[in-house]
Amino acid sequence: MSTIESLRWFTPSYSENGGACVEVAANLAVSRGIVPVRDSKSPHGPVLTITPAAWSESVGSVKAGGLPA
Repeated sequence: MSTIESLRWFTPSYSENGGACVEVAANLAVSRGIVPVRDSKSPHGPVLTITPAAWSESVGSVKAGGLPA
């Protein structure tokens, strides 16, 4: 990903499950239309980029109990 140096990673509050978490760099949602997501245990591993709408839907599903946190 060519924008790797501009990513500001954080762990969402719903990822508090003993280390099996994701990190997200939501700072590119507006400027680039992407939300990079990675495994917090492998910060130099692959990065999945999804749309802001897909990220919002995923978060909503977790909050509603539809996906494991």
